[in-house]
Amino acid sequence: MRGGDHVPPRLDDTVRAAILVDIRAGKLSRNAIARAHGVSSSTVTVIAREAGRADAFDRSKTKTATRARVVDLAAQRAELKSALLTDAERLRRRAWEPYSYYERGPDGPELVTLTLPPLRETREAYTALGIALDKHLKLDVHDQGDGAEDARSMLADIMAGLIRRHRERHGRGEGDGDDR
Repeated sequence: MRGGDHVPPRLDDTVRAAILVDIRAGKLSRNAIARAHGVSSSTVTVIAREAGRADAFDRSKTKTATRARVVDLAAQRAELKSALLTDAERLRRRAWEPYSYYERGPDGPELVTLTLPPLRETREAYTALGIALDKHLKLDVHDQGDGAEDARSMLADIMAGLIRRHRERHGRGEGDGDDR
C-alpha cells in the first residue's frame, strides 16, 4: 500500500443486510439508502450488484413515465390554449353585440338596449381579450421555444388591427362623451 491509501473496514453484515432489504424494497433511491446507512452510494451499488440486483436503480421506467407525463401536460396546455382563444373570440363578439341594461324610469326600471356596448364596456372586453391572448402566447412560448416570437408578433399585429378598426368606426374613445 502506498502512503495515504487505505482500505475501508469491511462493512458489518447487519448493515449490509439492512441495505439489501432497502434495495429489494425498491422505495428509496441509491443516495437515500446510502444516507440512511451512513455509507457511500458506490457501496450501495456494489451491494446491489453482488446480490444480483444490478438493475435496482435503473431509472429507465421513470424516464419513460416522465416523458409520458411531459406529453400529457403538453396536451393539457394545448387544450387550455384553445380555450383561451375561444374566450378571446367570445369577448370580441360580445364587444360588438347589442347591450342591454336597466335604467331607473318614472314608473320603475326600464330596459334600455344600445346597438353597441358603452365604450367603457368595450374597453373592458378588449382588456380581457388582450389578457386571454397574452396567456395563450405565454403557453405557446413554453411549448414552442424559437417560433413563439413570430406568433407573438402576428397576434400583436392582429390586436393592433382590431383596436385600429374599433377606433375608426367609433372614434378614439377618450372624452367623446360616449362613455355611458
